[in-house]
Amino acid sequence: MADQYAQSPEENRPTEIPAIRWDEPPEGPVLVLLDQTRLPAEEVELVCTDAPALVEAIRSLAVRGAPLLGIAGAYGVALAAARGFEVDDAADALASARPTAVNLSHGVRRAQAAHRAALVAGGDQKQAAEAALAAARALHQEDAEASARMAEHGLALLDELLPGGNHRILTHCNTGALVSGGEGTAFAVALAAHRVGRLRRLWVDETRPLLQGARLTAYEAARSGMAYTLLTDNAAGSLFSAGEVDAVLIGADRIAADGSVANKVGSYPLAVLARYHHVPFIVVAPVTTVDPDTSDGASIEVEQRAGHEVTELTAPQVPVAGAEAGGGIPVAPLGTQAYNPAFDVTPPELVTAIVTEEGAVSPVTTEALAELCARSRRVTGGQVDHS
Repeated sequence: MADQYAQSPEENRPTEIPAIRWDEPPEGPVLVLLDQTRLPAEEVELVCTDAPALVEAIRSLAVRGAPLLGIAGAYGVALAAARGFEVDDAADALASARPTAVNLSHGVRRAQAAHRAALVAGGDQKQAAEAALAAARALHQEDAEASARMAEHGLALLDELLPGGNHRILTHCNTGALVSGGEGTAFAVALAAHRVGRLRRLWVDETRPLLQGARLTAYEAARSGMAYTLLTDNAAGSLFSAGEVDAVLIGADRIAADGSVANKVGSYPLAVLARYHHVPFIVVAPVTTVDPDTSDGASIEVEQRAGHEVTELTAPQVPVAGAEAGGGIPVAPLGTQAYNPAFDVTPPELVTAIVTEEGAVSPVTTEALAELCARSRRVTGGQVDHS
């Protein structure tokens, strides 16, 4: 695998390191990731030279977030093809690296289909690899464009639901540029509100157990100059009861055909709180996150993660007395079992609207989502494929 970390010298480092990029040094093509496990302490790039390295990066959450996983999966297929590895094996390994995020398999299969089509058309291995890379780059660009349209549609919906601006938005997990080819999903809507002076406060859930809110969303909000405040997940109820939340904006890793939304664990309780307090609960995600082959929430496979993420505390690249290198500080008795689902599922009746690049769906119904997906297929020429 020969993976390595590459860190640009301070004087040469760009203002913002892209979350993902394809590079072609003399020794061969590589996929370069901003290692999100090292944020916010360090901005370090992880260089993947083959699909197994990318699979490990996906599982370890060095690269994460539904749209970006789709892009990474497509580039992973292109990487395997360009370096002469077995493409179908690489595709299968990548597609199964994280089971809940449907965008991952979508991106993988799209690049794989382009590779196969080139071979069927009589192309050689080099031409097939180029076709896979072109598919990955097209998906990357499409996601950036989708992000901009989601921000536009989301801001319009906020202004319709909450006229006058001055929005106080609560978000969960991380949904910014770190999960996207563009500026993100839910975070992109908040950023759009900030840029036009209509964001009063971004409330950032810490997001247990991996702290993507504290480590990543706060990092992006600070870099964007947004007014934000971090809170523990279990403080959200207090915030609602004080009347300090005007809307909840979250992303999604999979949306079932009936509108059930799988997102980072802790999202469902926010939906319940939002309904009780009459606060809009809005999901922002690209159409590729809608999976018509998953009928309902009960059919969504929820990833179960290691118990040590709950029983230990870790701080990225911050040495702490008593902590083993690369390990965590125990906060529970040795041998404690932990329940650690990566996601929970919010039923459609608790979702005010789902915002996509093709517009918003409200109320959220099976029929409305099916029409949205059909409209997207007409616009993109059938690119939405969950095979």
